[in-house]
Amino acid sequence: MAVEIDVNSGFCFGVVTAIRKAEEELQDSGQLYCLGDIVHNAGEVERLCEKGLRTITHEELGKLYDVKVLLRAHGEPPQTYAIAEANNVTIIDATCPVVLQLQRRIKKAYNEGLEAEKNGGAKPLIVIYGKNGHAEVNGLVGQTNGEAVVIQDLDGINGLDLDRDILLYSQTTKSLEGFRQVVEEIKRRKNKGKFEYFDTICRQVANRMEKMREFAASHEVVVFVSGAKSSNGKVLFEKCREVNPRTYLISDETQLLPEWTSGADSIGICGATSTPLWLMEKVADKIRNCNDRNDN
Repeated sequence: MAVEIDVNSGFCFGVVTAIRKAEEELQDSGQLYCLGDIVHNAGEVERLCEKGLRTITHEELGKLYDVKVLLRAHGEPPQTYAIAEANNVTIIDATCPVVLQLQRRIKKAYNEGLEAEKNGGAKPLIVIYGKNGHAEVNGLVGQTNGEAVVIQDLDGINGLDLDRDILLYSQTTKSLEGFRQVVEEIKRRKNKGKFEYFDTICRQVANRMEKMREFAASHEVVVFVSGAKSSNGKVLFEKCREVNPRTYLISDETQLLPEWTSGADSIGICGATSTPLWLMEKVADKIRNCNDRNDN
């Protein structure tokens, strides 16, 4: 039995940076707060908790004073920074550079819209293609004082005022295919006003999808490792299953079922941008160990 871990799977550079910053601070002080799970993987969160990382909510942030808080790669709205400043909280900002650039673009567009409105013009409607309530999306909407409209799919277009000028952006981890479908549908329906769209999808994530489909197609069985909270993981898992029906989703090695891999000569292991390499290695080791026992 050949067991291969996909070299293109695992943490994206934004998550790598956030974890590095957390580990550096924990090594120095032994204690650090993180606003939300640093990564959508329970095993990695637990590993860092053992080093002194404590996950907090936005409500808890408002009650903390004179401490250090890490902002994860997803980014935060301006209100979070204001609360931290008021409470003398030191921010360790691990916002992904791609997300940070997108936040600045949306804020600039929003401010330009306000200026146009003051001068008697029309303020465009800022639309974000993304998952409602996702941490990154909350940070993006926050750049517009909560005025941006979030659409999750084509059905969301039904709620848009298509007579207004529209500026469309995308959550960085959404699929290119989905974004293009939204663009074409708005173009098809819109008869009045301007429509501008900006492909703001992270290419490290977008390019991973096709490579992962190729990886899934090259193995008899695929085990996809992802935390239950990972939106990216759910999307990538479905893409793998489209090309290989024998694709199974697990959070860790304890969820493996022997019948999945029984009789297979080639097994591939891959994961989300929030899946650590050490976890995929544990899954690979368990598959190999089970196979060795069966052979004996």
